[in-house]
Amino acid sequence: MRLAVDVGSVRIGVARCDPRGVLASPLTVVRRGRGDLDTLAGLAVSNGAVEIIVGLPATLAGREGASAAAARRFASALAVRVDPIPVRLVDERFTTTTAHAALRQGGAGARARRPVVDKAAAAVLLQAALEAERSSGRPPGQLVPATPVTGPGGPGAEGGAG
Repeated sequence: MRLAVDVGSVRIGVARCDPRGVLASPLTVVRRGRGDLDTLAGLAVSNGAVEIIVGLPATLAGREGASAAAARRFASALAVRVDPIPVRLVDERFTTTTAHAALRQGGAGARARRPVVDKAAAAVLLQAALEAERSSGRPPGQLVPATPVTGPGGPGAEGGAG
């Protein structure tokens, strides 16, 4: 079973897949800030995760900006926290947009979408990663080394680690 996390500045959407890695589904939303890594580690253990996918936001042109750098720092801190469970960074372009569209199509208004869109976006991310792996035969994205991050932007920066 795999988990996917869609890291935002306020909330972290979490999704999981079935044991065979066929279908992703939304799981929960974790408040960003102190204790978020511990909560995610607990979810990984309680769900028997063999891998965690972290969304890497890139521009439409494939460039990485401040959000991608923040996602990389978060993924590094998470990899250290959940070691030996592997953490992979996977392109997440359009996941939130796709999740909003699906929820809107399902009849959810803007107010109703707000609390669930993050976990829906994580499910979109995980489903795309699962399909990419099935079609290529290789794990998606980039493996994040489980080495401690220090200095500016390391664990605790932006309220993310804890």
